[in-house]
Amino acid sequence: MTELIPLMSYCLVMSATPGPNNVMLAATGANFGGRGALPVILGIQAGLFVQTMLMCLGLGSVFAIYPLAHQVLRISGALYLVFLAWKLGGASASGAQAPKPVSFAQAAVFQALNPKSWIKAITMASVFMPASHDTVSSALLVSVIGAVVGAPCNTMWALFGMSIRRLLQDPRKQRIFNLTMAATLLVLAVTFLR
Repeated sequence: MTELIPLMSYCLVMSATPGPNNVMLAATGANFGGRGALPVILGIQAGLFVQTMLMCLGLGSVFAIYPLAHQVLRISGALYLVFLAWKLGGASASGAQAPKPVSFAQAAVFQALNPKSWIKAITMASVFMPASHDTVSSALLVSVIGAVVGAPCNTMWALFGMSIRRLLQDPRKQRIFNLTMAATLLVLAVTFLR
């Protein structure tokens, strides 16, 4: 059990620190409230669960053999962040012009394009997967721990967004917030391309 503490600590740090998922969750909470954020939280966890399982079951070797595949994922992820920034830049609290929040499926699929999610999944598979069990059981254990630790961390970011929602009743303030979040996503996109 003590060997799981470093894994849980790693998942806590990776899930609680700023990144594309958490920026998206704060913005979703601020713009669409809890009902809009819940499918995003669940989609992120489902996507990360599948991603971690695949990495634990051997997908990581593909990146070692074909480094171009990793480069394609980085570029695709950066482009998707630009798309999210564009979508967020148009969000409005009034609801009249507000786009729909990111869906469960979009949040799940986004994990395949999110470089931070890949780093998390690769590290969990290569560093923290127990060798004493069979591969499928170990992969399942690591993936479940990632989701169990990650969900409350992601919820915290959505709650942050929801807590400032009242402050964003003024359309000007919300516009500034949305543009700031969009700019943050653009900065992340640029750093992923380095």
